[in-house]
Amino acid sequence: QVQLVESGGGLVQAGGSLRLSCAASGRTFSTYAMGWFRQAPGKEREFVATISWSGGTTRYTDSVKGRFTISRDNAKNLVYLQMNSLKPEDTAVYYCAQDRNRFRIGLPNEFDYWGQGTQVTVSS
Repeated sequence: QVQLVESGGGLVQAGGSLRLSCAASGRTFSTYAMGWFRQAPGKEREFVATISWSGGTTRYTDSVKGRFTISRDNAKNLVYLQMNSLKPEDTAVYYCAQDRNRFRIGLPNEFDYWGQGTQVTVSS
């Protein structure tokens, strides 16, 4: 069974930074696309960022472009989300996710494995 465990969330002032980490186990990590999603109270879960299985392709939702960076370290089975210039609108529970199949870019509707989430709160 795939296990994804997020860490790094917390409370930060607007304009600040956080780095989220996701530790993966259970499958061959380096062959799967990874992603970050978030869900705010009363809203649907939304795509934030994805990184392809090879690491060569990254994609971001428009609202975080230029501020967030997704990366992966295959030797450590880790995926990161570096979040800079945080805004109150970024407040949400952030979830790490893994593509259900290997060797893909990883489109938002292709992720079937999820972590427990980590809370990010940005104050103004």
